[in-house]
Amino acid sequence: MSFDRNRPNNDLAKLPPDIEIETKAVLKQSIAANKALSELKGYAQTLPNQAILINGIVLQEARLSSEIENIVTTNDDLYQASGDELIANPHTKEVLHYREALWQGFYSLSKRPLSVNTFIEIFQIIKQSNAGIRKTTGTKITNGQEVLYTPPEGEDVIRHKLSDLEQFIHADDEIDLLVKMAIVHYQFEAIHPFIDGNGRTGRIVNILYLVEKSLLDIPVLYLSQYIIQNKKEYYEGLRQVTEEQAWESWVIYMLKAIETTAIQTKAKIHNIKKLMEDTQERAKAGAGKAYSKELTELIFEQPYCKVKFLEERKIAKRQTAAEYLKTFESIGLLRSQKVGREVYYINDALIEILINAQ
Repeated sequence: MSFDRNRPNNDLAKLPPDIEIETKAVLKQSIAANKALSELKGYAQTLPNQAILINGIVLQEARLSSEIENIVTTNDDLYQASGDELIANPHTKEVLHYREALWQGFYSLSKRPLSVNTFIEIFQIIKQSNAGIRKTTGTKITNGQEVLYTPPEGEDVIRHKLSDLEQFIHADDEIDLLVKMAIVHYQFEAIHPFIDGNGRTGRIVNILYLVEKSLLDIPVLYLSQYIIQNKKEYYEGLRQVTEEQAWESWVIYMLKAIETTAIQTKAKIHNIKKLMEDTQERAKAGAGKAYSKELTELIFEQPYCKVKFLEERKIAKRQTAAEYLKTFESIGLLRSQKVGREVYYINDALIEILINAQ
């Protein structure tokens, strides 16, 4: 029977695919991707304060992954709300929920392997919902004009396919781990288990998979930038696997995404380290009593810094904290910006590194 876009894909096959996946071209690209990812893992370990990556690179990943789903927020809104979600607008809150889901998934790996329950937990945090596996019928993926794909229907069917996917993730086979990640990502998106948030959940699962397989120590791979820049190829690749079993081109696409983003993320970390060193030296030379290692690191953890953050870290009490931040501004390390009653001190040099693709 030929594939019918309008019929629920309840015949979605179990993994692994019943064709050769690790072709010569795939293996060649997997070598390059594995090398780049290994170098990123090693280089990330050299950063003295990992929290800088948490509030920097990971927050950008959250923003861009959400942007793929047309949930758009500005860097100003995002970083202002990063330490105070109460001031966030609805789109910014969704991005912050993505970050929360990513880190909850990361911490859960210390307690249990990736599982269907992990998928559900991630989805529920992203959507701030108690909903679980999709039960409704009639779900269709469209481009606004025509149906492109109809995912499986029926909660039992979907749960069965997710259980098969979980078994594949943990199967003791000889498939290259990055090739396997590409297969897992396709299958999750094809199952489309939730009423919303499947793309974001699937991209978090990608990162958690890399951590679980010890290919990364912390979830810092910046995949969404590549997908945005190559969005047409991403969706065409998924569709061609479904309709034509075109696994080779899909897997190569994902391996190139890993290689490219690993190289870019390593470059970001290098630039952040260099900027940190320069900032430390400038603060030592010009900030007087305002200088401390703790404050210098804080303005990298919180690129939109405010007095409250210094108080919470016990760096200084309110009046002194305000003086310290003004001193850092006076020597060109920060720029103040008043928003309502709040004054933010912005690390523009760091923001520039974070938002640039390179």
